[in-house]
Amino acid sequence: MHKRSHHLRVQLEVQRQFFSAGISLVDFSLTKAMDSAGTEAAPADTTAALPDYLLDPNAVMKDLDAKWRYNQPPDYTNTRKLWAQTKTQNHTAASLPSLVENLVKNWEVEASFKIDISEWRTIDHPNFNFSINGSAPVTGEYMLKVGTYNAILTANEYYSPERSDFSSSHKTFKRMMPTFAWEVLEVYSGPPTVSFKWRHWGVMKNDYVGINDKGEKVTIPAHGGAIDIQGIAIAKVDSAVRLQAVEIFYDPLEMFRQIAKKSDVKKTKFSTESKDDLATLLHGDGYAAEKLDASMLSTGCPFMPGENKE
Repeated sequence: MHKRSHHLRVQLEVQRQFFSAGISLVDFSLTKAMDSAGTEAAPADTTAALPDYLLDPNAVMKDLDAKWRYNQPPDYTNTRKLWAQTKTQNHTAASLPSLVENLVKNWEVEASFKIDISEWRTIDHPNFNFSINGSAPVTGEYMLKVGTYNAILTANEYYSPERSDFSSSHKTFKRMMPTFAWEVLEVYSGPPTVSFKWRHWGVMKNDYVGINDKGEKVTIPAHGGAIDIQGIAIAKVDSAVRLQAVEIFYDPLEMFRQIAKKSDVKKTKFSTESKDDLATLLHGDGYAAEKLDASMLSTGCPFMPGENKE
């Protein structure tokens, strides 16, 4: 009982910090915040002052006038369905974990699909950067150029960011796992530095095809099993609860170990000496037709965003 009481006090303090940071525009009652535990909904008069991207995971997809990668907002129906059916946490709406989860999900949408970074509402533009496992941070502009997969993965025997481009990287992971849901497991601290544990999961429905660190084409037959990874994130936010610096800590090889655990890994020589783009060389002529169908695209992974229909 004492342990549970201590945990509740910690959650209350984290939630108080979060709302205090996010509601500098209105008079905020500390008493009301303290009445709401970290896993309970905040008072209605408090949430009314919060940005929509903290309350609705699909908020930025309503920015119809934004410059979208496929000329329209993405469709996350399938991934949201997978999330609802197989998540391990049930966060109350407007609770602290829910607010953090919504912030990151909206950021993922913008990072994947808004091609004009000035239209990203979830970041503090002059100060935003992103890093993995203590590596040198990269900018939002860099992520737009190389793709989010290539910005966060390291070269290994299964995949090489340096030998892949934006289109080929997204096709490699999207085809293998059409939906990749994401959830916040627990929040450890509130603003200005929000630390939390997260989980990504999906099913390997199709073969993995990519280029490794030796320039070889790697093919791994689909095993139809689950892919489930976890990690820690530390995010600095500003007074409007926009992301400034995001640090991700996880084992980047864990996903590949789960992909290859039940299958034979085939490695073959691969040549890029062709007029075809890299994605077509890897995945076949069908890729060109797929690119024209915006409804085919996106995984829904905040740290490994995909292409457009989830």
